Amino acid sequence: MEKQKVSEFKPYIPANRVMPEFTPTAIIIGILMSIIFGAANAYIGLRVGMTISASIPAAVISMGIIRGIMKRESILENNMVQTIGSAGESLAAGAIFTLPALFIWSRELGMAQPSLIRIIMISLSGGVLGALLMLPLRKALIVNEHGVLPYPEGTACAEVLIAGETGGAKAATVFKGLGIGSAFKFITDGIKLFPSEIEWAIPGYKGAAIGMDTLPALLGVGFIVGPSISAVMLSGAILGWLVIIPLITHLGQFIPDIIYPASKPLMELGYWDIWDNYIRYIGAGAVAFGGILSLIKSLPLIIKTFKEAMGGLKATSKNVSTLRTEEDMSIKVAIIGVLAIIVFIGITDFIPVGIMGALIIAIFGFFFATVSARLVGLIGSSNNPVSGMTIATLLITSIIFKAIGFTGEEGMIGALAVGSVICIIAAMAGDMSQDLKTGFLVGATPRKQQYGELIGAIAAALVIGGVLILLNKAWEFGSKELPAPQATLMKLVIEGVMNGNLPWALIFTGIGIGVVVELLGVQILPFAVGLYLPIHLSTPIMVGGILRGILNKKKEKKEILNRKVEGGVLFASGLIAGEGLVGILLAILAVIPLAGGTVGSKLAFGNNILGQWGSLIFFAGLTFLLIKHSFKAKVED
Repeated sequence: MEKQKVSEFKPYIPANRVMPEFTPTAIIIGILMSIIFGAANAYIGLRVGMTISASIPAAVISMGIIRGIMKRESILENNMVQTIGSAGESLAAGAIFTLPALFIWSRELGMAQPSLIRIIMISLSGGVLGALLMLPLRKALIVNEHGVLPYPEGTACAEVLIAGETGGAKAATVFKGLGIGSAFKFITDGIKLFPSEIEWAIPGYKGAAIGMDTLPALLGVGFIVGPSISAVMLSGAILGWLVIIPLITHLGQFIPDIIYPASKPLMELGYWDIWDNYIRYIGAGAVAFGGILSLIKSLPLIIKTFKEAMGGLKATSKNVSTLRTEEDMSIKVAIIGVLAIIVFIGITDFIPVGIMGALIIAIFGFFFATVSARLVGLIGSSNNPVSGMTIATLLITSIIFKAIGFTGEEGMIGALAVGSVICIIAAMAGDMSQDLKTGFLVGATPRKQQYGELIGAIAAALVIGGVLILLNKAWEFGSKELPAPQATLMKLVIEGVMNGNLPWALIFTGIGIGVVVELLGVQILPFAVGLYLPIHLSTPIMVGGILRGILNKKKEKKEILNRKVEGGVLFASGLIAGEGLVGILLAILAVIPLAGGTVGSKLAFGNNILGQWGSLIFFAGLTFLLIKHSFKAKVED
């Protein structure tokens, strides 16, 4: 049945039609999108623990430039741009989930800061391995499973590309969002006309506070993820800030002792101190439980999909086709590339994992690349348990390293390096499978897409190290400005195995909360991230989620409603990208010295003159603009 479906399927651009695809224009724009969305996702991911898919925004921007400005008509060029651009976003996501732990260790334990070349080599290895390991799976997963695996993001991107053939007007929406998001971020955190973080202590309820980071990216994230995930995330924050912190505050009035890991008595701690010393560990326990549980729940599917993928690989390995739409990169080149990288990792100190670490990367990399590539076809990229795969890798790696005597600072760095490469591999393989699905539907040449994926990964890898070093120097990872939730969790996992000095009572409290939430049928990971992060991040996300929920329930024709939602998503994506880019610009200005301070400090002449109410008013204006580009968007018949 499936074979018949595949044989009958006709892509949008037939195999016998040749169009501009892997052109200098597409490559240059794609590399720019890779760097822009990679850097923007690094910033927003470190701040809120979530990243956005760059495929659709990159495709829309490409259509605006190539079709709208350059007056060229080639859907395959636009597809190449989104392929290269989304690779940067995926590599950045894998990197920020792990590598910031190295910077936190350098601050807390006095380790040397990771060098730029080390970060680049880890990112390059993971990015290239993820692309090469996915390469032989394309026919088995994308072609043979067509009609079985939906690949939601890949299919949606193909629909946008096909719809965009009628014109590139949608790009204007993204650019508007990007401009408004950039201006808003610059005014609030650059000039500091008003504070971007506002909060009020709740009178009569000691230790309780409510707050909001009035930032465009958070509003955009909420609209994209929708009301359900936003509400679950906020519920975790409410448990932390309106239940646990006030409870600890109340009990602290009667306990004069210092309770580890705090360094001051409970009665002297404010709500931010309690969050920093206790709630983050409880949240980390919940996040770890959620990640591992998602992996365990996926195990039957993982085993089944791995077997089917391997079976499909054997069945298709002998088939040779001369059709343009069935051309792949040489499998021999891929195998040689994978072996060369593994050997390089094992015998050099650029990635300090040794032979054993290189073998672990080879085994887990192949397994999780296969699992990730097929899982995103079933459940989508947003539900792909990459963090669970990484935690499992870190636990096993740390146990093995400790057993063979590879401990101390070197062992911790080695274990994290293994986890970083695996995390990037899994993220890249998932992204590449979505991109190849898009290409399959629109009629792209797989070989050229595979080259594009490698180009995007390499471009992002060469930049992400500088971005991380810059952001850490400006604000420090693990701070209120950049909590880096996933990386902090990975750090705790390694420390827990290597040193055994974690406040386990708090970790197990988080695990217990996670069990309760899971038994109630609530999505554990968004809840756990909400518990881990300050409530100030969850409240603006909830505002965006509410808008999306109201829009989803409007009684209009499905096509009209979908276009309004699409308009909102494109504008929200622009807001996120704009804030991320200006956030990085402000980080640059914050480290450039100037007489009596830095360029950034001299720029902040506004002194938050408009105060908290001014911040709320500007955020309300931002919310209105999102409504304008979604609820009130002009829809052509």
